Amino acid sequence: MKTKQLGNSELQITPIGFGAWAIGGGDWAFGWGAQDDQQSIAAINRALDLGVNWIDTAAIYGLGHSEEIVAKALKGRAERPYIFTKCSMIWNEKGEIGRSLKADSVRREVEASLRRLNIETIDLYQIHWPNPDAELEEGWKTLSQLKDEGKVRYIGVSNFNVEQLKRAQEIAPITSLQPPYSLVKRDVEKDILPFCKENNIGVIVYSPMQSGLLTGAMTSERVANLPDDDWRKNSSEFQEPRLSRNLKLVEMLQHIGQQHGRSPGEVAIAWTLNNPAVTAAIVGGRNSKQVEGIIGASEFRLNEQELKEIQAFLHKNP
Repeated sequence: MKTKQLGNSELQITPIGFGAWAIGGGDWAFGWGAQDDQQSIAAINRALDLGVNWIDTAAIYGLGHSEEIVAKALKGRAERPYIFTKCSMIWNEKGEIGRSLKADSVRREVEASLRRLNIETIDLYQIHWPNPDAELEEGWKTLSQLKDEGKVRYIGVSNFNVEQLKRAQEIAPITSLQPPYSLVKRDVEKDILPFCKENNIGVIVYSPMQSGLLTGAMTSERVANLPDDDWRKNSSEFQEPRLSRNLKLVEMLQHIGQQHGRSPGEVAIAWTLNNPAVTAAIVGGRNSKQVEGIIGASEFRLNEQELKEIQAFLHKNP
């Protein structure tokens, strides 16, 4: 796979990275339902065998479980991929989630992540959410110190708006931003992506397939049968009237993909990678088969006619 430099770093990353949110499993506030750990490990290894060179996780995914699974998957591999993780969402012994960017909290988080991941340095450490907003400067200053201390190689942010990016920039350079971006969620196109491009902030987008909605595997029946501990059950994009519109979009992606032997999910990912501000996309996979169904997006590029066709659909079905 071709690689691209991530922002101001020396990291050369593949167009897609393995997203480890869903493999955190169920039984927590933002879970995806029950998940087989052996399938998760197989999915990670399949992605790496096919050329992916980075994994994006977070302490909060599965309340530490995702990071532990990443470590298990990498045990015994000759070459380690880049590992990206995040801080700011914390939990107590009851599994109740809180948010903190206080220096002592961030330091506790980084030590816990290093321990769970079984590594000495995190390649990219990110503030997961800019909450509490009043603590943003303290949190970012702490990340900058962790970089100086060698606990992390580079520092980035996730879910920040332009004003928050500017506040962080005054303290220390930002290597990357991780925003949500897909054919369904395009808010970042107006201000955030242009700002990142102008300021050499790498962009790794998450949920390019809208959390599985654009894969071609989702139907009204499947959505109706999602388990209660799958957060998507309560997402407006998975409910009417948006669900019908989104599934209609999938039909068009299917039509485009068929002409190239590509899945609708690969078309959806390729569309996000077409934006010049985007460095790479985070793509989840819960088993090897899912990974194999989306890996082609790393090399696939949409032509002008196909991009126009997609644009016309979006205009007609806002």
